[in-house]
Amino acid sequence: MIETMAVHAPDGVASAVRYAGAGGPALVFVHGVGSTAAIWDRQLERFSAQYRALAVELRGNGVPKPEPDPHTITRAGYAADVLAALDAFGIRRTTIVGCSLGGVVAFELWERAPERIEAMVILGSFAAYPDARTYADGICSAVRAAGTMAVFARERASRLGAMPEDRLRETLDQMSSKSVVSYLAATEATWTGDYRAMLATIDVPVLVCAGENDVIAPPALSREIAGGIAGAELELIPRAGHIANADNPAAFDELLEGFLVKAAVR
Repeated sequence: MIETMAVHAPDGVASAVRYAGAGGPALVFVHGVGSTAAIWDRQLERFSAQYRALAVELRGNGVPKPEPDPHTITRAGYAADVLAALDAFGIRRTTIVGCSLGGVVAFELWERAPERIEAMVILGSFAAYPDARTYADGICSAVRAAGTMAVFARERASRLGAMPEDRLRETLDQMSSKSVVSYLAATEATWTGDYRAMLATIDVPVLVCAGENDVIAPPALSREIAGGIAGAELELIPRAGHIANADNPAAFDELLEGFLVKAAVR
């Protein structure tokens, strides 16, 4: 059974954790800018029999309310949310699994607290987004023009390619749960970092993967990450787009399970 609890970072900002499983090695999942922690529910259910599985709901994303000061919605703030979740559950080290923004948060954590990371899975993400300033500004302009997150979500989803009705509804519901103010701050945090110089310092097992049809973070960006990390594995997930863990959960779960066994996560 998946349960939820609130946690607070040292700056007092609230985030939340969805969790399942009482024992075993820790897996911490981190969602993307357009998703909430619920995007990982399939993985929480799948891995909770063998792992202590947590999905962090980053500040300003979905719940809890009220929304935080947008100035606290930063990459450093997101890293603090994950560390607060680890501390709340008494977890010393974890495998972090991050999709899109979640991958960025994994890199930020490596800069700030590498001793807490046992292994990494980076899905549909990037070390530095091409022409990031222009891209982020374009998204912010589109959000302001849309006026509401519900309208923007529909417009954004139309650019992701055809998807089954259940995935479309999930995408719209999760994106619409955010406020415009928080999403604008999250957009800035998501797209404007540059971790390329840091990649060579990562010395834990790493799996880099991407949906073969990802148009938001094309597979070339995953190849750049894998090329910068010694020993990193690179895999493409068939019949999947940007949120490959939800688009093709069976294929993603198989990759993750194999990686955890090979990395001897404990």
